[in-house]
Amino acid sequence: MREDFIQSLNEELGADVLFGADIPARFRNDWAGLEPVTPLALVRPRTTEQISATLRLCDRFKISVVPQGGLTGLAGGARPIEGGVALSLDRMNGIDEIDPVMATMTVQAGTPLGVIQRAAEEAGLFFGLDLGARDSCVIGGNLSTNAGGNRVIRFGMAREHVLGLEVVLPDGTIVRSLNKMLKNNAGYDLKQLFIGSEGTLGIITRAVLRLQAKPAALASALCGCSGFPAMLELLKSARLRMGSALIAFEVMWPSFYDFMTGNLPELRRALSEPHGIYVLIEAGGRDADENRTMLEHILSDALEEGWVSDAVLSSSEREARELWAVRDSVSEYGRLMGPQTAFDVGLPTSVAGSVVSEIEAAMKNRWPDAIALSYGHIGDSNLHFVCNIPSLGKSQPHKEITELVFTAVGRAGGTISAEHGIGLLKKPYLKLSRTPEELALMERIKRAIDPNNILNTGKVLTI
Repeated sequence: MREDFIQSLNEELGADVLFGADIPARFRNDWAGLEPVTPLALVRPRTTEQISATLRLCDRFKISVVPQGGLTGLAGGARPIEGGVALSLDRMNGIDEIDPVMATMTVQAGTPLGVIQRAAEEAGLFFGLDLGARDSCVIGGNLSTNAGGNRVIRFGMAREHVLGLEVVLPDGTIVRSLNKMLKNNAGYDLKQLFIGSEGTLGIITRAVLRLQAKPAALASALCGCSGFPAMLELLKSARLRMGSALIAFEVMWPSFYDFMTGNLPELRRALSEPHGIYVLIEAGGRDADENRTMLEHILSDALEEGWVSDAVLSSSEREARELWAVRDSVSEYGRLMGPQTAFDVGLPTSVAGSVVSEIEAAMKNRWPDAIALSYGHIGDSNLHFVCNIPSLGKSQPHKEITELVFTAVGRAGGTISAEHGIGLLKKPYLKLSRTPEELALMERIKRAIDPNNILNTGKVLTI
């Protein structure tokens, strides 16, 4: 049967399919740090119809298929399966249309997020989704994991930016629902089945994205607060007084800020004195002077109230980039430390400070040389935590660290995944964030749409 499948795949895809040792190394893994896997075949389709043909064959022969986007995921969701097919969307890369009247952009799933952002800007519009991996991640992966990023506090998660989708189902059926209208209540909102489902229900091939009015300018400020309670007061004030002009509210604990600025000479430490916690605020609106004045007044009052100990307000785009460079330096982890155990959790904002203190203290108590870095989009309840134990080299205690962190998050009423998905790595802990009834319903949906269980088999759910 395997030989029959290979022959059929060759006949359907020809030059767009590779087998075994001919598969380039980059398609054998994602960024989760798991051992690479060489799949039976790599398919790099150029059209939706080629994806349909591939899935039809895989469903017929019951061969597992793993969709791959930019391979920047941290949960193992794009890691191939031995004996299965890796299906990369890297050749389905392009913008089909920008509609300035409807304020939409129709794109192919393999289009990098950064390309989409720049195309929107050139059209005088704005795409609100933004991630640090913007130039390497692709929109299909962003939607499949319901990505979040830096501007969720203003524009929402990835699903808030989607009006329509084109999807290929496991049996090869192409569902074209490329809606452009903001208001469309004609039956079930089917796109929501596929956004955030991590390629387990269908493969997203195209999307109609919702664009926004382009902000005239963005104003950024870095604030030093005495501690978490003071930061919460600053957040409440910023939300109340800035409204929709509040684009980002990023928080960095000293563990992260001091480590990154201390190890990367190119980073400028904008505040001369150490602080209990650091906050990046970004404001955006139609008037640049108004943005800056509003932010100045908020910071002035926060300094008077004692919520902020010191602050720097950018006066140019260059200065804003310098302030954001520390927060965006997470891409340098591989250069600064060994194997990492990384977390993307959600917590009620009010308890995030105590949970960080608990986790960092427990890490240092268990492993005195632990590097434990905390930061995140606290304005939208998202905390990132990265850990490495230098003395243990490559033998990192990933399972022990994971159980320590997820136990603390579970006790606080949080979620094990805020924006990076479940994939393989978080699957054993999904029950900490979902009830038995929710998990049972997920399984029913999966069995109904993918009865042969070929799409991203073993990811998210165990069926």
